[in-house]
Amino acid sequence: MKPIAHFFSIILHPTAILTYMAILISLINPYLFGVRSLEGNAVFILQVFFSTFFLPVVAAIMMYFLGFIESLQMKDKQERIGPMIATLVFYTWVAYNFYKSSVVPTAFTVFTAGATIAMFFAFVINVFSKISLHAIGMGGLLGMILLTMVYYDYGTFEVMGWVISTNLLLIITILLSGIVCTSRLILEAHEPIELYGGFFIGFGTQFLAMTLLT
Repeated sequence: MKPIAHFFSIILHPTAILTYMAILISLINPYLFGVRSLEGNAVFILQVFFSTFFLPVVAAIMMYFLGFIESLQMKDKQERIGPMIATLVFYTWVAYNFYKSSVVPTAFTVFTAGATIAMFFAFVINVFSKISLHAIGMGGLLGMILLTMVYYDYGTFEVMGWVISTNLLLIITILLSGIVCTSRLILEAHEPIELYGGFFIGFGTQFLAMTLLT
């Protein structure tokens, strides 16, 4: 079971969530970005990937080789402080630039701001408890999809000729959230309360960002 748990922990790493959402929004309504297809929005998706996933991961790897953290798994909450600061800096920078941009749609600006606020709360709470960043990421993803469905009224989208309901996407996200959180328990990375708290923060901050920015 542990290899499977490791797989889901890696493939659904919290810093990858915004990249996945950029891909989903580009599939659901690429016209928001002024393009006609997912391929037409490849540059923007790469920018999101580089800024919110690649750079934070590189920062954590550098801290590991420099001896600031003992393991990339960061089992101790004190080890997470440096990588979390780096991630928060990158997220804040991206959120600010998206907010000022006339090209990035409001929907994705909200999602990025929500993820940034969630990271800030996680950083503060980490002083007292090792809150689950994976749960924050999955809660945020679920919140993003619900906002897409409710506020932006996208019922279906097309992938390779297949018409997919956003209701199905919602169900899949709920199932993946359960799998990821269960994986963290199997790996003994968190206590249940740390997962519940993380999921609530990730989910709630998306709606907080929506309230603040619209």
